[in-house]
Amino acid sequence: MLNNIGLPGLLLITVVVLVLFGRGKIAGLMGEVGKGITAFKRGVRDGTEEIENAANEEGENARDVTPERERENA
Repeated sequence: MLNNIGLPGLLLITVVVLVLFGRGKIAGLMGEVGKGITAFKRGVRDGTEEIENAANEEGENARDVTPERERENA
């Protein structure tokens, strides 16, 4: 069904949405979507940094318990 929507169909949908909601509401909605995307990216970045910091702290506290003969083969 969606494969048959061409340029005229998209233009018609755009006009109907503009008439129903108005330009101001759509602009406000897009602003909120942008803020949401920014917050999501910030959360992902903070989570990644947290994981990396935890891994670094574990690496400092960890000790190697590999037997001597296996350490040479690795």
